[in-house]
Amino acid sequence: MLRHFIAVLILSLSFPMAVSAASLVAKVDVSSQTMTVIRYGEVIHRWPVSTARKSKYTPRGSYSPKSLSRYHKSSLYNNAPMPYSIFFRGNYAVHGTNQTSKLGRPASAGCVRLHTSNAAKLFSLVKKHGFKNTLIVVQN
Repeated sequence: MLRHFIAVLILSLSFPMAVSAASLVAKVDVSSQTMTVIRYGEVIHRWPVSTARKSKYTPRGSYSPKSLSRYHKSSLYNNAPMPYSIFFRGNYAVHGTNQTSKLGRPASAGCVRLHTSNAAKLFSLVKKHGFKNTLIVVQN
């Protein structure tokens, strides 16, 4: 419980107005290649992710989801599967991947990749909470 309180406190100090308005926060830490999912101020998940590999870029900042696509295929990268896509900025999304051996290190073209089962959980949470009550935070 104390760990959860400290995590929420640190996140709140980093993004005070955004966190207080969102009931669901997916915080991506690029330096540790992890995502922490916080619902109503409580940490409910912590997962490995893959963000942009060398010479690519994952945008930093705080975003509300823009659209969801359950069975998305990339129009930029040879129809690569992007299951449970949560688009947050242009063509950038949080989505599932079949390249699970690369999770925990930079490997994507810029999106935030998750294990597909975790992407499905996050997708469901975003649908439940809604775009206005969800925040995707990407930081170093």
